[in-house]
Amino acid sequence: MEPAFWDTSAIVPLCVTQHASPRLHQLYRQYSLVVWWATCVEAHSAFARDLRSKVLTLADVQRAKQRLEALREIWHEVEPTETVRSLAELLLQRYALRAADALQLAAAYTWSRNRPFGRPLISGDTKLLEAAEAVGFSTIQVP
Repeated sequence: MEPAFWDTSAIVPLCVTQHASPRLHQLYRQYSLVVWWATCVEAHSAFARDLRSKVLTLADVQRAKQRLEALREIWHEVEPTETVRSLAELLLQRYALRAADALQLAAAYTWSRNRPFGRPLISGDTKLLEAAEAVGFSTIQVP
C-alpha cells in the first residue's frame, strides 16, 4: 500500500461519521497513514469541540477516541524536530498558513525526505493543499 501524508482534517472523519467519511474510508484502503506528531492532540480538540457544540454525544466521542487509538497503532508518525520547526517557520513566510498547518506541511516535507514530488498529501484544508501543491506534493482534497 502506498503511503500518504494525512492531515488531521482527513483523520477525524475516519473516527466520527461526517460528510467526508465514505471518501476517506475509500482512501484509507488505498493509502497507509503518515501523520504529524500532534495529530492526536488536534483530533482530540475536534472531538471536544463537537461535544461542546452537541454535534457529538459523549458515547460518540468515546468511540471516536477508540478508533483514533486503533489508527495510532498502525500509522507512521513524524516526530517534532528542529528541522520540522525551522521548515514550518520558513513556510509561514512563503504561504498563507496557520501555525498548525505549517507544522503539518513541514512534517510532510520532512517525511518525504525533501522530495515531495508525486507523494500524496490528503487534507480538507484548502490553504494547506495549495501550499502543499506549491512545494510539489500530489494533493487529494476531501470534502
